[in-house]
Amino acid sequence: MPGSTYKIIELVGTSDLSWEDAARLAVETAGKTLEDLRVAEVTRLDLTVEDGKVKTYRARLNVSFKVIA
Repeated sequence: MPGSTYKIIELVGTSDLSWEDAARLAVETAGKTLEDLRVAEVTRLDLTVEDGKVKTYRARLNVSFKVIA
């Protein structure tokens, strides 16, 4: 039985609600054009600030998908 090969890409999702929502939106958006997504690993969380208040939550993810030969 042959092994599998996966490609890993970096995504940044944004949300006005939360880091979880930012990560979910990044995966769901990528899933519209990439097939067979496997694992998403959150590598960094940050946010933008405007006038002393949180404006946008950002989640950086490494996402893997299977490479079909």
